[in-house]
Amino acid sequence: MTDPRFIPVDPGKDPHLDAWLTAFFLENHIDPFAYPYKVATTEQIEFMVFLENKEQYFPCSDEMFTAIMSRNSRDYLLKRYQAVRDKVIRMVDEFIESAYDRQFLTELIRIKYAHEIESLLMIPSRLEKRLCKIFASQTHIENPHAGKKQEENRQAQALLTSASFYTALNHIDGAIQHIEQFSLASLRKKIKEIELQRLLSMMCAGHLWTQHQDTLPSVETFHRLFETRISGNGLPHLMDLIHTQKRKILWLTDESGGVMVDVTVARFLAGLGHLVILAVKEAPVFKKVAITDTRNDPVLAKALADSHFIFEKTISKNRLVQLLKQDENIYVVSDGTKENLNLLLTTITFARIFKEVDFVVSRGHDQKRRLIQTHFQFTRDIINMTAEDHEGRPELSIVFKPRHQAYIYFSHRDLEERANRIIDQMKAAKAKNMTVMFYSGIIGSIPGKIDVAKKIMTRFVEHLKKQYPDLFVINPSKYYEPGMDADDLMYMWEIVQTSNFIDVWRFQTAEDISKSFALMNQKVPPEWIGKDATYSTGCTKEMRIAQEALRTNPEMQIIGPSLDKFMRRNEYGVGSMYDQRLADL
Repeated sequence: MTDPRFIPVDPGKDPHLDAWLTAFFLENHIDPFAYPYKVATTEQIEFMVFLENKEQYFPCSDEMFTAIMSRNSRDYLLKRYQAVRDKVIRMVDEFIESAYDRQFLTELIRIKYAHEIESLLMIPSRLEKRLCKIFASQTHIENPHAGKKQEENRQAQALLTSASFYTALNHIDGAIQHIEQFSLASLRKKIKEIELQRLLSMMCAGHLWTQHQDTLPSVETFHRLFETRISGNGLPHLMDLIHTQKRKILWLTDESGGVMVDVTVARFLAGLGHLVILAVKEAPVFKKVAITDTRNDPVLAKALADSHFIFEKTISKNRLVQLLKQDENIYVVSDGTKENLNLLLTTITFARIFKEVDFVVSRGHDQKRRLIQTHFQFTRDIINMTAEDHEGRPELSIVFKPRHQAYIYFSHRDLEERANRIIDQMKAAKAKNMTVMFYSGIIGSIPGKIDVAKKIMTRFVEHLKKQYPDLFVINPSKYYEPGMDADDLMYMWEIVQTSNFIDVWRFQTAEDISKSFALMNQKVPPEWIGKDATYSTGCTKEMRIAQEALRTNPEMQIIGPSLDKFMRRNEYGVGSMYDQRLADL
């Protein structure tokens, strides 16, 4: 799906091209260094996108990026920009009654439009967001399409709950050939496949809810809809859900009306035992589904009444895993953005969900351009479903894009199994009357020094074992594997640390570090002087866990810096091994 004209930018080869690329990120307000609290860090993006060769992720299609970077596609870009401008001005004409206010706002948008496109660096969706912001700030109309969206949802829900729809959906005549060859079990699955395909075909029924209907469609109308042509390579992957056990699916909703089909399909999949997380927008964007719609639209709110809403913007991996283990099958979360799809601006919670699910379903042209029509590969399998027009007839395009084959993923089950193997070793050591020690120390808190940190810990643990032959020491640095991030490690270690099999919990001191370098016949490097476990974000978290563990295991001994010194580190930079404040510095 990569545009054949796409030429990647190779940083460090052409200073003029590098400057243009940097200007592109700055002009679109998507540079993580210029906007550190708005734009996702590289580590957060790597939860979702598999970046190669130090490439920067950009939230548009390869075609758009190539047009901007080539600087010879003025006509193409102006056409896309003008479509955005006209769309916003149509909104002004539709919702502003006063002739004076309408002319004022139209002129203001034209002035701002001319300024924004002057450099031809702007991504159209970013231009759209800025022009919409002008409309909202000047009119105080936050959700201008609210009434239209509610009406489309009402009509779509009326279709999906009508007697004629149920009659057509349950019609079986001719749908299963050679039925005598099926067993009862295989027949049940075949029926589910037919039902799922019929539900998916309703994604091409947009004309039935975008246009006013005096009467509900007939059974025959639904029969014709169910015969909608499906193209692309994605349908078999969706049909696999009929035959597989519980899968976690992140479902990126698109626009009003269609969201009612999304919810219907989500309920169908939940009935099969799957878990579906419906993602919506943080704030209204034309007719895109926003979190406010889930509260203010009575039809949508009722349809999602039994769903579990995730409101946290910075949920931890531990909290997310526990949340998804609950007896729930449908969740709703905001992606944190106010535009079509921009992974650079999504919340930490959305990024972590993206990483934890089995695959991502996206809907519509906007999401297709950003997820399918790009050379970027992702950490999860992607499926896009888009209603198309094929020779005057509706067609549902379902496209599958596999995750990058080199991506390493540790599921919570993988991490739990690793933790349990360590616990088994602890049990075996205690059965031999050995003392079990957990050694917490700096591993990633000094950026770029992970290998040195592991050598320091390993050498000191070897020293302890020589001093105390009946001591079983858990050295965390031995269990780090490529692909593991701080979230993975903390999830695994918390299981071990709360097992009540630790006799002594030792936190690394400055003296431990000095001794380690002495054992290696080296002087202490400047960056390690005075460092101890209090400098580590992970150790700070582990000290809190240790205090909790003391309540159930009061005989456990804690050795190391005093509790009051564990104050400087608070939270990992997302996906990083070091504190967020170090990244800020």
